[in-house]
Amino acid sequence: MDSPLLLLDEPFAALDALTRERLQEDLRQVTHGRTCVFVTHSVDEAVFLGSRVVVLTSRPGRIALDLDVDLPRTGVEPDVLRGLPRYAALRAEIGHAVRAAAVAH
Repeated sequence: MDSPLLLLDEPFAALDALTRERLQEDLRQVTHGRTCVFVTHSVDEAVFLGSRVVVLTSRPGRIALDLDVDLPRTGVEPDVLRGLPRYAALRAEIGHAVRAAAVAH
């Protein structure tokens, strides 16, 4: 489908880890240049797929973190990307924000 906007609400939630990673890699290739809104509870998935991550609090939903993901979008193998120190730092920062947003209510 050739749409400029793609909305995905936890599309990989029920998959095993290997299938999930493979589909994340596939999605990363086909969404280049397209606006995507991707809802996930997986910090790793948010960092791997996102160019921007927004963490919301529970009711009422407010923005707890709005962060640009400054990782290369192309030209890097998935395993190399996941092994970058910046990738780990983003996972830690977003994970901390998720935990803080969960207990703030």
